[in-house]
Amino acid sequence: MASDIYDRIYDIVRAIPHGTVSTYGHIAAAIGSRGGARLVGWALNAVAHSDRIDIPCHRVVNRLGELSGKMHFETPYVMRERLEAEGVRFLGEAVDMRQHLWEPPTEE
Repeated sequence: MASDIYDRIYDIVRAIPHGTVSTYGHIAAAIGSRGGARLVGWALNAVAHSDRIDIPCHRVVNRLGELSGKMHFETPYVMRERLEAEGVRFLGEAVDMRQHLWEPPTEE
């Protein structure tokens, strides 16, 4: 069961366009699990230390645009470096959400 949900989460994360970000909450809402942001975090953590490079986990941020998952990358700077390489702009320590937020379609 968790595997199916994780696969749905991974499909959404793969769909986040280059140069944009989404949030744990938006992804949770997209799979019909409002309030399931932690579940999204657990799913991404499950691949963070694996060789799954097909899932761009660096494009998922918290609701404020902060890089709350940065500690799950090779160094605490990798997440930001990858986003900046895609043209994502920051306002201090947070992604400029007005410019870069992508909201996945929600399940009905």
